[in-house]
Amino acid sequence: MKKQDYNISITVNATEQEAFERINDISGWWTKDFEGHLEKPNDFFTVHFGEVFITLKVVELIPNKKIAWYVTDCYKPWLKNKKEWNDTVLSWEISKEKDATRIDFTHIGLVPGIECYDGCERAWGFYIKESLLKLLTEGEGVLS
Repeated sequence: MKKQDYNISITVNATEQEAFERINDISGWWTKDFEGHLEKPNDFFTVHFGEVFITLKVVELIPNKKIAWYVTDCYKPWLKNKKEWNDTVLSWEISKEKDATRIDFTHIGLVPGIECYDGCERAWGFYIKESLLKLLTEGEGVLS
């Protein structure tokens, strides 16, 4: 049986372009402690949460359709493998669904059984179903 990568979806009353732009607005829904660029393929950016950091490379950017970020480095001090996210991919697919837009997020490599799965599943649920959703629907995300 193949291990299932973490996946979550939301449907919003927004255009595909708005969804694309808001996903790329890291400081609007994920963290204000952000540095780097994510405007074109091969750009790098880093997000910080205290001593935790994640450095990502933009590997795919199809306007209003798809975004993919490859984790090149990370540090999660509470894990035995502090680099557990390295070589994983955060993939976003955006599609029209009737009068709304569907966003499918898959964290490729985040699978049940790895140490951070449960905590990361909860965190992604918050960031996508609460913070990103509120950024898209109310104009302001919920940053922790």
